[in-house]
Amino acid sequence: MPSILSLENISYSYHNLKGETAALSGITFQVKEGEFLAIVGPSGCGKSTLLSIIAGLLEPESGTLSFSRESTIGYMLQHDHLFEWRTIYQNVILGLELNKKLTQENIDYVLQLLKDYGLDSFKNKKPSELSGGMRQRAALIRTMAVKPDVLLLDEPFSALDFQTRMNVSADIGSIIRSAGKTAILITHDLSEAVTLADRVLVLSGRPSSVKYELPVSYAIDRSDAISIRNTAEYQTYFNILWKELSDDFSDKPTDTQT
Repeated sequence: MPSILSLENISYSYHNLKGETAALSGITFQVKEGEFLAIVGPSGCGKSTLLSIIAGLLEPESGTLSFSRESTIGYMLQHDHLFEWRTIYQNVILGLELNKKLTQENIDYVLQLLKDYGLDSFKNKKPSELSGGMRQRAALIRTMAVKPDVLLLDEPFSALDFQTRMNVSADIGSIIRSAGKTAILITHDLSEAVTLADRVLVLSGRPSSVKYELPVSYAIDRSDAISIRNTAEYQTYFNILWKELSDDFSDKPTDTQT
């Protein structure tokens, strides 16, 4: 498959009254159309900063970022950010409203997504009436409603408990794959990375560069997270990532984004 996104020597620093803090240094990689890419790295290495640059929210200090064609971006954050004063249906059409794309065709598409992902009977409920996993599905539908070419996922499952996180991440991974979307996932969870991704990039400590690249493939269906985690391939991939990151993990607080 051809590349939809290319980054070449991307660098970025944070500036404050105390001086300059280099976050990214010479980041170079490509993302193929329809690929599910995961990015991991130690805390504070600039993973979310990199995602913000891809989204166009930050400008790199040097380097180039280019799409192979005109592309729309969907951004799914760590928290669902559903508005309690709006129903689930009103929440998932918010992007369409803001972009003035609330056509009948797009409304029908959203209604179908709600049916496909098990939220049709909850569309008139408020967010507080849904479980955490259901709220994340609603957040994904809101992101998918505008039909983005590239999905950016910034630790979207981190607020969920372990069992829910494993089930919902596998579910959402299957949704993204079946839709043929290109996705970039930021995660601290190595199990999540090697369960969901076609390829994992490991970033070094700050200032970050691409330290390692790991292609990932399985002979079985990705939707069954338990079966995936019981394979020899999974254990091999996990051990490789753990070894690459073992010298960089740190729980120390940082003054930059993760």
